Order: sequence, then structure tokens, then C-alpha cells
Amino acid sequence: MSVPAVSFEFFPPKNLEASFRLWDTVQVLAPLMPRFVSVTYGAGGTTRELTRDAVGTLHKNTGLNVAAHLTCVNATREETMQIVEGFAAAGVTDIVALRGDPPKGEGQFTPTPGGFANSVELIEALSATGQFTLRVGAYPEKHPEAADQGADVDWLKRKLDAGASEALTQFFFEPETFLRFRDRCAAAGITAPIVPGILPIENWKGLRRFAEACGTAIPTWLDDAFDKAIRDDRQDLLATALCTEMCETLMSEGVDKLHFYTLNKPELTRDVCHALGVTPRTKLEKVA
Repeated sequence: MSVPAVSFEFFPPKNLEASFRLWDTVQVLAPLMPRFVSVTYGAGGTTRELTRDAVGTLHKNTGLNVAAHLTCVNATREETMQIVEGFAAAGVTDIVALRGDPPKGEGQFTPTPGGFANSVELIEALSATGQFTLRVGAYPEKHPEAADQGADVDWLKRKLDAGASEALTQFFFEPETFLRFRDRCAAAGITAPIVPGILPIENWKGLRRFAEACGTAIPTWLDDAFDKAIRDDRQDLLATALCTEMCETLMSEGVDKLHFYTLNKPELTRDVCHALGVTPRTKLEKVA
């Protein structure tokens, strides 16, 4: 198998200590020469300014291709496009366009008066500028608000037809989950790349709660494996092995790109990448 192309997701820092953690994370992972790195947008648009600042700083100081997350939440069309103009002025050429989660305490997404009603409208507006490479989210398991899995595939096709060029999936625990989703997308006529989102398990109990909230299926065997690993203080070893094995299975099925959700904790992601043959390179080696 050839070495996969990788990308990494970070979240913007909310204080000085978190700023140092983000910078340390970037320093650890940048030598792996990712295709791009992305910076998230908090639920309800709560980190809008932090995201803008982090994207600008990383773009200016690292030489990495930095993609900014952008959502429809809590902003009018005019306000959103002002943010977009700021990204363009800073030299940012990549955007991950998402509808976004509703603000904390609100059960469902409600469009802001004068704002974009959904991700398709946002993508159409961004595409019309002709300034950005657009990526979107995809859900290999049913989105909590979707009627069924077919609706998720239909909505993804609409987003790609609106101008996006690539999809990044929500995380999952078993490779078959992604592979079945990829087959459904192919059957629907989707030809754009669909990149699996990989989340190394830093903290099983915390991630398990998050997975339940997202509607991500949790295999019984995974619960059992981490129960034993935690008792033996070998959870990091198990997490690295499981994540590496899943990525290798995906690669054996033709996957050549992987998108890692780092949670601004780079060690497990770095170790998995090394196990897959993604090792530190120079820019000259990348060009060669």
C-alpha cells in the first residue's frame, strides 16, 4: 500500500495556555506535510473571531495550507460574507463549509433572520466568489436530524453539486461503516472524493459520551477492549493499535486520504501516521 495523504483538524484556542497547546500541536504535526489543516468553528458560532485569528496566524507563520471552518449559525448573509472577505484578504483559499450546530441549549437549528438557511445556500454563495476550494461534512451513519441514511447521501450530493469539491466524514469506529457509506454514495452518482474522518481515542470515556450524543454506533467489543486496557494502563497502546489497524483496512480498500481530528493533542495522531508510513519530510521532499 502507498502512503496516504493526510490532513489535520485543530480547534481555536480560548486562552493563553490553549494557544501554546495549539502551537505545540502544529509543531509536532507540520513536519508530516499535510495536504491542509483546518480550524473549527464552535457550536453556535461561539469561536468565530478565535477561528479567524487562528487561521490567519497559522497561515502567516507556518506555511501550511490552512482551511477555515465556516457555518451558517448566528450570522446574517452579509456578516458571513464579511468574514469570508477577511479570510480571502488574509490569503486563505480553503473553507470547510458547514451548516453548524445550534447554539447550546437550542434543540434544533433555526436559520438566523437574513442568514443562510442551510449549508447548500452557503456553499452556493462561496462558490460564486470563485476564490475558494470548498470542503463539506458527510455522515457515514445517519445524521440525528436526517430521516434515514439515504437522505444523508442525497444532501451530500446537493452540497457537492453546489460547488464543493471534497467531503470529510464524521468519525466512526469500524471501517465497514465508512466503506458501506462510500458504496451508497457511488450508487447515488457521487464522484467527488470522500475522505474518512479519523479520531484517535485519547480518552475513551469522554469520547464514548460524545459518540452517543452524535449518534455514532459504539461496538460492544470496543467497550470491552478499553475496559481491559484502562485496568492495565495500556489505553494509549490500544488506541494507537486500533486506529492504525482501521486506517490500514481503509487503505487496503483504496482509501488514499485520511483526515485526523486531533483535539489539539498530537501524540496519538503522530504515532498512527508514523505507523502508516507518514513520516517527517521537508518541503523539498514533498515537491520531489
